[in-house]
This record gives sequence, structure tokens and C-alpha cells, in this order.
Amino acid sequence: MSRKPKNHSGLTAVLITLIVIMIAATGLIIFLCVDMVNSAPQSAVPSGPAALPTAASTAPEGTTAPETLPPETTLPEPEHVVSTATVLSTGDLLMHKPIISKNTKGDGTYDFSPIFKYCTEEISQADYAIANLETTLAGTAKPYQGNPFFNCPDEIVTACKDAGFDMLLTANNHAFDTGFDGYVRTLDVTREAGLETLGTMKDETEPKYTIQEVNGIRIGMICYTYETTDGSTNQPALNGNPMYGATYENINCYRPSNPQSMYGEVERYLAEMKETGVDATMLFIHWGPNEYELYANQKHQAIAQKLCDLGIDVIVGGHPHVVQPMDLLTSAVDPEHKTIVLYSMGNAVSNQRLGNISSVSTAHTEDGVLFSVTFCKYSDGTVYVESTDLIPTWVNLTDNYYILPLDDSRESEWQSLFDLNDTTLSKAQNSYSRTMDLVGEGLTKCQEWLSQCQAERDEYYYGLAGRTPEAAVETVPETIPETTVETLADAA
Repeated sequence: MSRKPKNHSGLTAVLITLIVIMIAATGLIIFLCVDMVNSAPQSAVPSGPAALPTAASTAPEGTTAPETLPPETTLPEPEHVVSTATVLSTGDLLMHKPIISKNTKGDGTYDFSPIFKYCTEEISQADYAIANLETTLAGTAKPYQGNPFFNCPDEIVTACKDAGFDMLLTANNHAFDTGFDGYVRTLDVTREAGLETLGTMKDETEPKYTIQEVNGIRIGMICYTYETTDGSTNQPALNGNPMYGATYENINCYRPSNPQSMYGEVERYLAEMKETGVDATMLFIHWGPNEYELYANQKHQAIAQKLCDLGIDVIVGGHPHVVQPMDLLTSAVDPEHKTIVLYSMGNAVSNQRLGNISSVSTAHTEDGVLFSVTFCKYSDGTVYVESTDLIPTWVNLTDNYYILPLDDSRESEWQSLFDLNDTTLSKAQNSYSRTMDLVGEGLTKCQEWLSQCQAERDEYYYGLAGRTPEAAVETVPETIPETTVETLADAA
């Protein structure tokens, strides 16, 4: 038999109402979420290139992305020293007869090398070495003798060459002691031995100055001696020997009472040197006529000041036979220019010893110096005086005349180095003190100024390169790859 379904129309209506309410609620929630996103602050959203994916954000899990470093900046290299030239000068080789006799061999020949036995090392270490040859080399045409008319065997030049000298100054008051023939022969013998000469010329075709290139640095050098007059003829003279005609033109001389002509000549020579590209200048001067004075007189100081005003860089003096002080002069024309001056180098070797000269009551005539000046050239081509120094010397007379270099850093070794007994060691120490008492203050003044100039150059050049001098000191990183360490070890 058949049955009809029950009537559920009320329940259906309730379900439909609930569904509509749920749909409306869902729509409201979606609307609110969208509204929150759109209203978020803009600063929280990356923009530009930084918004692009990076290797770190896309790297597979378990890997490390490489670190991104800023590009390296290479600073220009500061200008720096590319070469140096040290010029060493020493005083008078005053070849008295007793010195000649001490160096005469049994067969009648001569060997003067013992004189330089103890100072050859210092002389040879210099890039260029100069001494004043205060004698002539006239050969056997004249007797070998000392004062008043010096003539020495040629072997003195050989000994100078072997000791390391490069040049001999030949303009001094004894240059004409053996007349014109001895004057010319002195030049010939010296040059044939391989040494340069300065201050005297064979004829008018030879230059009155020289430019020596030392380690790429061109140093202009001039040498002058004072002149007097012959009492009977009033002619210009050296040591009472009149100079006539062309002879006078071949010697760089000046009249102490009227040095104006020398100033004009020096000014002209400096202009000529400048045209050829000279880097630095030195002037050697045989002052006169006073001897044995421990301090430069007012005339010599005035001449030195004028030479400074003309632009000379270094002045080296001689003739007093004693050491005189150093000084640092400032040009009255260009306050930026300064000149180092050593007024007298004293004797390199002589027989002028305490007790031998009635007018001298001290042993200053036994003293001399090894005076050095170092020039430096920078990578931009400019040249400066870099440093200066001085080693006192003393002539020890035993079986010969020995020049002893009294380097204070080796004072504890002097006695063994120079074979001194207690008495001669004391004399060497006294000699050192005598010299340093005269030159110490001026030497310090020059050295301090040069050190200041060096610091200012460093600051200037490093400033141009955008660096500081301190940044020039390279530090080794704490960790160096093994291969790099091996490479450094091989290079060492």
C-alpha cells in the first residue's frame, strides 16, 4: 500500500537564511582585509634597485651567498726619492817636507797611501769625494819641498785616487809655487791619474766650473782662491808669485778687498749652469789671507752671505789650517733660499803640529773634518739638500802621518782601530772635542732645518696624493694565505 512524504517547508526557510548571513559575513571580512593592506605606510615598501631580489633572498637552502664589496679606490703614489748623491769634502793636503820624507821608500820611490790607511773606508763610501791639493806637482824640475814653495812627488795623486777621491781642488795660494810649468804639470798629472781638477785651467778654452752628474743628480761646482799683489810689480800674485797675462785668466781668483768681480763671475756661471739643467750648486773657496783664526772674520761672512744671495746651496771654505764653524745662511733676496756653509775644513794632513808654529799655542792645526752633504732627487725631478754630517779627523804622527776619522759612534773602538796607546787616545779625544766645540752648534742648526724641510716635503707630497705620511707604513694582515707566505719567503 502507498504513503505521502511529510511537509518540511519551515526548516528549509531557516537554512536559507543562515547561508545568506554567512555569505554576508565572509564578504565583510574580505573587505576589511583588503582595506588594511591598502592603508599600510608607504615607507615599509622597498623601492628602486634595492627592491629587486638578491642572491641571498633566492639562494637555495643550505648555501651562503657571496658578500657584496664596494669597488676599490687606488690612490695616486706620492712623489718620492728616486736617487741620492753624497759629496764628501776634506781639507788641505799640505805636503810639508817631513811628510814627503816619511813616505819615501828604500829605493827612492814614494808611497803616500799610509796617510789614508784609516780613512779610506769613509772616503770610498761617499758617492763623490773631494780634497784640497795644497802643493804643486812640478816633478824633478824643482826640489821636493814644503813651505814656502810646495812641490810634491806625483805619487800623492795616486794615493788620493786609491783612497777613493774623485776630485782635487787646485785653486789655492800655492797653485803657482813652481811657476807656470809646475802649474800646468799639476793639472796634467792629476787628470792622467783619473781625477778631476777644479779652480785652475790650462787655457781659456776650459770652463771655469764643472757639472758633475752623481747618481743622476747634476751638481755644479766652482772653486776660488784669494789673490794678493806682488810687492815690486803690483801684479796679481799667489803666495808672492806674480801671475801674468793668460796665466791670470786661467785661475779663479778674487781680491779680498774687492770681491765684486767674483760676484759677477759667479752670477754668470750660475746662469750658464741653469741653462744646462743643473740641480744643485757647491762653491769651494780658499779664503785669505789670515791663517789660524778659529772663527770666520766679518769679510768672509759678508762674502758667504753674498754667495748665498746669488743662490749657492753649499759653501765649503779652506786656508786657515784650522777648523772653523758651520752656519745656515738665509738669502736677503729670496727668504726661501738657505745656504749651508762650513767656513774652514782645517788640515787633512800637514806637519803643522803643536810646538812647530810659534804663533799657535793649541793643537787645532792637527784637526780636520770629513764633511758630507747629501742631495736627493724626487720622482718629479726636483732636487733638495737632504742632509749634512761631519766626522772630525786628527793627524796622528807616529812612524807616519795618519788621518784618523773620529766617528763618535765608534769611540769605544778608536784605540784598537787606530792602534793608539793611552796617550794618543787622549789626544784623539781632545781633537774630537776641539772640533765639535767649533762646529757642533752650526751642524745641529743645519740638521734641524733639513729635518724640518723633509717633514714639510712629506706632508706636501702626500697631501697631493690624498694621503698622509703615516699611511705610507704598510701593515701585514693578520691572516695571510699560505701561498702568499711562501712567495714572501722566496722573495726575502
